[in-house]
Amino acid sequence: MSGPSAELKQSLVERILEAVDPRLAPALREELARPGPSRPPSTGQTVAIGGHRAAGKTRLLPLVSALLGRSGLDLDVELERRSGRSLRDWVAEDPTAFRAAERTLFLELPPGSLVAVGGGFLSNHAEALAPCYTLLVPVSFETYRERLLADTSRPRLRPGMSLEEELSSVYHQRSVLHARVPTVSLVEFLRAFVSPGSQS
Repeated sequence: MSGPSAELKQSLVERILEAVDPRLAPALREELARPGPSRPPSTGQTVAIGGHRAAGKTRLLPLVSALLGRSGLDLDVELERRSGRSLRDWVAEDPTAFRAAERTLFLELPPGSLVAVGGGFLSNHAEALAPCYTLLVPVSFETYRERLLADTSRPRLRPGMSLEEELSSVYHQRSVLHARVPTVSLVEFLRAFVSPGSQS
């Protein structure tokens, strides 16, 4: 199966840049325009789209899917479909069982899958990602905070704290944990699909 044309690739790269945190997009564009490392995934390597909650992983999934020519799966959506439970209730009522279920489902995926994982996946299942190509979707704390304050459908992770305290605590704790997982930056990923000079 042939991949997308150079013109389509460029269009998809542009749409990905439009879909990420608008506070970070200008710097990402500048970085992409400069020479640097390019790290496309290997054929047959599972690609996991990871990052913080509200980073835009689900939004990027169909764009990355089109760029790679692979069908994509949203792990949280599939967990809800299979269990018949809302993630909000599941995480609130039995977070241990939820984490076990997301790990099991991820490990059942065939090699070469493309999957968007939930916001806590990198923090809780780093070893499961070891053989994978983990694409890290960046998000600033300011955008993360704004999006999660506006989205009341998501489960509380630390109900003993105020929401403001929870957001700050979870973001900064998970940022440290994410740094311990071998990941590929968005720019390193996109460089593999951009013609030299096309972003200048």
